[in-house]
Amino acid sequence: MIQTVLGIEGMMCGMCESHINDAIRKNFRVKSVKSSRKKNNCVILSEEQLDEEQIRKVIGGTGYTLTSVEAAPYQKKGLFG
Repeated sequence: MIQTVLGIEGMMCGMCESHINDAIRKNFRVKSVKSSRKKNNCVILSEEQLDEEQIRKVIGGTGYTLTSVEAAPYQKKGLFG
């Protein structure tokens, strides 16, 4: 699993978060996506690395500003891990 964290500016409300989440789900195969206007980010879990150029295109099309893209392997933390 890969965790991709996007820095996004311009989100003001829950609908903004939903707009980002819907755009990501529509354009990529992801396990989960969660946006936060308070943290100015979007956290995506996927099986494969996402194409950064495509991410920039999708977020740019929403009207929000993509400020960063960071991807790293993700290991789910268990109850005793």
